[in-house]
Amino acid sequence: MAYLGNAPARSFISFERQVFTIVNSQTAYTLSHSVANENDIRLVVNNVVQEPGSGKAYTASGTTLTLSAALVNGTDEMYCVFLGRAIGTVNAPAGSVGTSQLIDLNVTTGKIAADAITNAKIADDAISDEQLDPTVITGQTAETSIATDDLILLSDTSASGALKKMTRANFVSGVGGTNTPNFEASKSDSNQTIANNSTTKVTFNNEVFDSDSAYASNKFTVPSGEGGKYFIYSAIEWNNDDRGIRVIYLYKNGSNVKKIFNQDGHDQGSQMASCGALLNLSAGDYIEVYCYQSTADPENILANSDGTYFGGFKLI
Repeated sequence: MAYLGNAPARSFISFERQVFTIVNSQTAYTLSHSVANENDIRLVVNNVVQEPGSGKAYTASGTTLTLSAALVNGTDEMYCVFLGRAIGTVNAPAGSVGTSQLIDLNVTTGKIAADAITNAKIADDAISDEQLDPTVITGQTAETSIATDDLILLSDTSASGALKKMTRANFVSGVGGTNTPNFEASKSDSNQTIANNSTTKVTFNNEVFDSDSAYASNKFTVPSGEGGKYFIYSAIEWNNDDRGIRVIYLYKNGSNVKKIFNQDGHDQGSQMASCGALLNLSAGDYIEVYCYQSTADPENILANSDGTYFGGFKLI
């Protein structure tokens, strides 16, 4: 019956051969490869295959070949075939090498074509900073300008550090803050009378704006989760009928934290005083405006005036 498929001895492998130079009267020769015993080689003398073994034509061990009788140079010829050292002579057919034929961890970079590895061959989350050359970014010249359609890479900490890209326009729109909460109120109902030598809470009934609905009952209360540094300001316009001292106070939680004096030496027209302060506020803290006057007579804080107001905003 005919053999089906490739004949391995003819199509894939051949055996390495060593030809010896005969030395007269010499029975020991050196093999080019170490062997376990004489059965690992086939010895041919004058084109006749010799019988291996002790008391036979030859023995072998390691790299030493020992003949039972010396040969004559110029008359005799000798070579051996290493039966255990097959060498490839023909490429294996396409698709015939499987994973089991590859030794673990034995594929080197020299066997991989440049630019051959695609994104599909890289496992998700497989590349870490250990594989990244830090000079890829830090070693480059810093950009001095960014084009509108340039992309910026960000590490999203809410998504396990996933890299995301955004345009310059999107990036700029997310920078900074809106300084909220913020508010401002004015006085539009009626003039408020302040008695001589008295400290009175000032009422500001007209909300100009109030981003977080935090202004009510003539006071600003810091909303939940909005503690921080705030700039608070107020101005009051008085009628100026008498000479004397007028003071604006900023009260925090019912106690004075900032004030400004205004001492008037004239008794004509109206006069305005203002006060501003940077305050460290916590959620639930509230701010009010009080005033004091000592002019011997009652004084009026003017309503419907652009000089009477109370406001503030959180610093971002």
